[in-house]
Amino acid sequence: MYNRRGGRKTGIIIGVFLAILVILLVLVFSIRIKDVEVSGNKQYTKEQIESLLFDGKWSRNSAFCYYQNRFKEHKSIPFIEEYKINFKSPTKVEVVVFEKSVVGCVSYMSSYMYFDKDGIIVESSSEQLPGVPVITGLEFGHIVLHQPLPVADQDIFGEILNLTQVLNVSDIQVDKINYNSYNEAELVMGDITVELGNSDSLDGKIAELHDIMTELTGLSGTLYLDTYDETNSSPTYRFVKKN
Repeated sequence: MYNRRGGRKTGIIIGVFLAILVILLVLVFSIRIKDVEVSGNKQYTKEQIESLLFDGKWSRNSAFCYYQNRFKEHKSIPFIEEYKINFKSPTKVEVVVFEKSVVGCVSYMSSYMYFDKDGIIVESSSEQLPGVPVITGLEFGHIVLHQPLPVADQDIFGEILNLTQVLNVSDIQVDKINYNSYNEAELVMGDITVELGNSDSLDGKIAELHDIMTELTGLSGTLYLDTYDETNSSPTYRFVKKN
């Protein structure tokens, strides 16, 4: 009689425990991520990052997302080095994006090969990213992803980095940067070509370009800034209209 009552009591305890466990599991797996914040993104919009990371049936489940983020390999996303998902609450997360450093790209076999400040090919894409100039005039051989762009003069990447940084500071976007055999730069912005010459006084040349950008609106031709002289307080520059 005692054993029967003891067994019944044990069964009740187990039943209560299982019921509580089921309720907890239902609660855990019913909590979904509703609010997503994104930081560190430039190449992708918030909506694009959100759709790339939360694209499956279970991806917005808080417990599943935490497990995937903590213990599984992260998704491979073009131009993204890494990302972190930080839980602010069970229904709110912050996605911190670490994008690959890209200073330019070259056209190669119907693709754009993007490289960083050291000339390392970091990504390949069939599309040209906005804000990333195409670099032309470089002679190179076979390109391998995650390997240096095989050019004869590796110092050119320092010049490209310097030029793109100065352009970014002046908020000037260019479609293409062309280098001749003397490593002299030429900018292409729509119907306007800008001859910069060598890298001397680059900050001054780009500052001059910034100041006269409005005068170039609607024009088509070539502006010669290779004659820039920082000692000249009243400079004039030759502009040749395209026929």
